[in-house]
Amino acid sequence: MRSQYEYLVVLGVCVLITVPLEWMGRGVYRRGSELARAIAPVLLVLAVWDVIAILRGHWSFHPEATTGVLIGGVLPIEEVLFFVAIPICAVLTYEAVRGRSERWLRDG
Repeated sequence: MRSQYEYLVVLGVCVLITVPLEWMGRGVYRRGSELARAIAPVLLVLAVWDVIAILRGHWSFHPEATTGVLIGGVLPIEEVLFFVAIPICAVLTYEAVRGRSERWLRDG
């Protein structure tokens, strides 16, 4: 059985799992404007791509797994949040690994 909040829950879990990486890395959330500049182009390109794919019938979303809130009447809000949450998780992971590896090299 699917829930209309399934997609949001998965995104939330992804973000929650990576939040502790904020303290292992270089403070990704503390550099909000830089993070926004890194994510904005990805969000824009992928959102346009998704809208085109949806309108052409190449892509769709399971209505039982989304809330039904659509941006522009086409793109589920969950998909927009995906294009924000997953890049944030990726940047947090990258910065945590980078921060740790620099410490290992320095203290090694």
